[in-house]
Amino acid sequence: MSILVGITQRVAVDPATTERRDALDQRWWAFLTVCGLVPLPLPNHPATAMGVIAAVPVAGLILSGGNDLPQFGGDVPERDATERELVSWAERTHRPVVGICRGAQHLAHLRGGSVVPLEGHCVTRHGLRPGGRMVDSYHTYGMQALPPGSDVIAWGEDGSVEAFMLADAKITALMWHPEREAPPHADDIALFRRIFGSEA
Repeated sequence: MSILVGITQRVAVDPATTERRDALDQRWWAFLTVCGLVPLPLPNHPATAMGVIAAVPVAGLILSGGNDLPQFGGDVPERDATERELVSWAERTHRPVVGICRGAQHLAHLRGGSVVPLEGHCVTRHGLRPGGRMVDSYHTYGMQALPPGSDVIAWGEDGSVEAFMLADAKITALMWHPEREAPPHADDIALFRRIFGSEA
């Protein structure tokens, strides 16, 4: 049986036409397929996105990366509103949510944490603690204070939070980009399979 997961998209503005477009890194398709999941891209329009998840059996949500949060100059109110509605739905229906990079920051913000500028984490690779695994890093903001009830599951080499969980809300937040690893890392595959129930 196919397991569908909804995935949010960044807003990309075409400079020639000022057209606002929803977009996803194509590497998501290969990564989620390896995880035994079928991605369902969700539009940055709250009513339409909610209509989609009401019409199909979505097992959970992924908040993808891209775009800054509004407090740091991000101008994507349609995405902010859509993700707020989707996270609220997931919490009401006890569906798991995974936030990636900007998605992790948004989850921290929505659940009462705080996000601040962070140096040395953009366009680089660095190790995780525990374990020392190297990950892709492409963020200029990070968590200063985590939401109440959070458990840290990974730190960066500099002590910054790289991943946290809120077990009561089925929320997992990762600051690295698992879709950018080639080949996909076994730990990320196992994590997504466990979260969304696609374990072999």
